[in-house]
Amino acid sequence: MMGEHVTPEAEGFLRRAIELAAAARQAGNPPFGSLLVGPDGTVLAEEQNTSITEGDISFHPELKLAVWAARNLDAEAAAGTTMYTSCQPCEMCSGALARSGLGRVVYALSGEQLNGLKSTGSFPAVPQEGPALYDEARVPVDGYYP
Repeated sequence: MMGEHVTPEAEGFLRRAIELAAAARQAGNPPFGSLLVGPDGTVLAEEQNTSITEGDISFHPELKLAVWAARNLDAEAAAGTTMYTSCQPCEMCSGALARSGLGRVVYALSGEQLNGLKSTGSFPAVPQEGPALYDEARVPVDGYYP
């Protein structure tokens, strides 16, 4: 079910992201695709998941487009873009998107819906411990961020 805010033009971009996801699956990769669109509706770049065929767990299309944008667009241009993606970005990709300065993301399938389609559910959480050594760890960080 489409959100009320999704325009017919956005639906077209989402359908293209779904086509890219199908192509990724056909190539032996997880079925995810994304495209980055400028404020005038021009498609700036497209990507699909290649994490299996390229042997890199980080090769999600959203992350690849975030890197592309950071390398190829200035801050103002990046802020004017919209990423259309076949599925809601995972935590790794969301972190990259936040750092890339892209304007917004529109997705077709939510993470919750995706997990409902998996027979095994989501990936298990990796236990994390911390914080520790605050006084030492803060030294290289303190003053870096304005």
